[in-house]
Amino acid sequence: MSGPLKGIRVLELGVLIAAPFASRLFAEFGAEVIKIEAPDGGDPIRTWRKLHNGTSLWWYLQSRNKKSLALNLKSPEGVEIVKKLASSADVVIENFRPGALEKLGLGWDVLQACNPNLVMVRISGFGQTGPYRDRPGFGAIGEAMGGIRYTTGEPGTPPSRVGVSLSDTLASLHGVIGALMALLRVKTGQGGGQVVDVSLAESVINIMESIIPEYDVYGMIRERSGGSMPGISPSNTYLTAEGAYVVIAGNSNPIFRRFMTCIGRPDLGADPTLQSNDTRVLRNAELDEAIAAWTGSHPTQYVLDELEKAEVPSGLIYSAADIINDPQYIARDMIQTMTLPDGLEVRMPGIVPKLSETPGEVRWPGPTIGQHSDEILAELGYSAAEIAEFRAKEAIA
Repeated sequence: MSGPLKGIRVLELGVLIAAPFASRLFAEFGAEVIKIEAPDGGDPIRTWRKLHNGTSLWWYLQSRNKKSLALNLKSPEGVEIVKKLASSADVVIENFRPGALEKLGLGWDVLQACNPNLVMVRISGFGQTGPYRDRPGFGAIGEAMGGIRYTTGEPGTPPSRVGVSLSDTLASLHGVIGALMALLRVKTGQGGGQVVDVSLAESVINIMESIIPEYDVYGMIRERSGGSMPGISPSNTYLTAEGAYVVIAGNSNPIFRRFMTCIGRPDLGADPTLQSNDTRVLRNAELDEAIAAWTGSHPTQYVLDELEKAEVPSGLIYSAADIINDPQYIARDMIQTMTLPDGLEVRMPGIVPKLSETPGEVRWPGPTIGQHSDEILAELGYSAAEIAEFRAKEAIA
């Protein structure tokens, strides 16, 4: 393995989305990621959404570059194996309900005793402390209580889902950032390991811009606004003559003037009462009406071409079909092909971010359950006879 995280060992004790996505990022940049899975079925995401020959296509993406160790954590042998792995790991990532690992005998105090320099990322609905710590908290709840569902959707309609499991992914990113900061402390000799405590709900709150101070100072609650940006003008989603949706952000002062010339309304661009955002917001409906009249009168490509000439930020709202065929994404290697176990070639997203000297890479798709069990246990020093005994006791698969 290569990459900036080569030599880092990550132990994943998570399921579904948040912890596995975090460890996937480690794996893509060179870390050795050992995923612990239940022998009877493995991670539930293996059968989520669209399946191919009984396995989710999401699984192959979410678990690429990882090794799978099928381990029964309710067996004494399984617990001891995890302790042994933790003693040589740099990072443990888990997303069980607070207290679940403690019940198995694998809490932070136990793992830290095995390895004082261990960094443990704990992702949960509401965090490891507080009155809600014991509540179950899936991504949907984090999005609801983090504020983003309240602001998502059209005015006067019920709150909407963003479309993907956003709070899980945000928690993953915060977990990775925290883990890297904690690792830096260890690797530079500034101190030992520590817990990185990440809440799904708090990860959403952290990206919610200024909704908290706006409410605190003015009593203002940001409401659902559809495709527009509240308090920013003009910035909205507009329909073309062909029925396509284009997002246009003409909200800086010089861009606004170019934008108005582009749509044949230089009078608006020169209007002294429209020269700053705070005054444009007062006439936002009028501006949206003028813009929509122009986009609705022209084909999609004409709209996009004219806006590009005028240097006005714009973009078609993409579906998966648009993304997978876009020349920009293809040029930046964001659409990569992976070969599944049965030989099927599947296009999947590439690596983010792009590092100039030590880029990440995709080496293999998500493994079968327990594909690397024997290899991992042998590296830990267990003999073939001991591994066979673990299997006979159903401690491993």
